[in-house]
Amino acid sequence: MQSIDDHQLIEKCKSGDYIAFEELVRRYENKVYSVAYRFMGNHADACDLAQEAFIRIYQGLPNFRGDSSLMTWIYHITANVCRDELRRRQKKQTLSLDEDHNDKDNMPPILSLPSDEPGPEEEIERMEIRKQVEQCLNMLSDEHRLILIMREMQQLSYEEISEVLGCSLGTVKSRLSRARAAFKRKMLNILEHSSSEPRQRVKEGMIL
Repeated sequence: MQSIDDHQLIEKCKSGDYIAFEELVRRYENKVYSVAYRFMGNHADACDLAQEAFIRIYQGLPNFRGDSSLMTWIYHITANVCRDELRRRQKKQTLSLDEDHNDKDNMPPILSLPSDEPGPEEEIERMEIRKQVEQCLNMLSDEHRLILIMREMQQLSYEEISEVLGCSLGTVKSRLSRARAAFKRKMLNILEHSSSEPRQRVKEGMIL
């Protein structure tokens, strides 16, 4: 079934072909999990919400008209699932970052650093910065976190983000600019007592 495109896959899903839906899950499960993880900050919650997102996707398939790409539609549902859960946790200001999620091999651009075979000390520093980035993301508003996830981590285009958020391209760009500025302010504050090298990397834009 790998040879069929998303449109054909959706049509098979709508006709009740459960194998087709399993293929849809296979194609998008990593992206859905990644979005959920960036929102929630831990593996257990991300798995639960990814599962919830696919339940909503399955329920919503009969109403999918193809006005946007399948990927954009799936991102929209996943983001809404995560935001719904975060609203239920409003009293919790930060999320746990204790779980080691071993995400090193799939680090998105926002977390990337120069990759010239780091020594032990450099690798420890990178791990610490990744943890600080996750902490910083969890401190942002839902609006800022979502747009940074979509653009910096998932590499969605401005047009795709516009479709997910239901706003103009101009609004996407201005909102993204504010989100980046908020991220940098918080990140610099987190690194206030860290070494000068990571702090300088933030200032130079090497992190976000």
